[in-house]
Amino acid sequence: MEYKNVKLRRVYFEFHQVGRARKCVAIDPITGREITMVCAPGYSVSTLKKMAARKLAYVIWKEREKRRQT
Repeated sequence: MEYKNVKLRRVYFEFHQVGRARKCVAIDPITGREITMVCAPGYSVSTLKKMAARKLAYVIWKEREKRRQT
């Protein structure tokens, strides 16, 4: 299984300005998993949402793979 097969039904996003960088937090309400990204402020909000959702899907996939192996 690939991480691209993880379907995220709903993702909550939070954005914070930290100095000259932008911090994005993505939360999956079903699993309760949360990831954080820090990016340059030049990225658009839609690009940040796509990148954060992709990272969140990857983290969820890695956790599922780890559970399958044990």
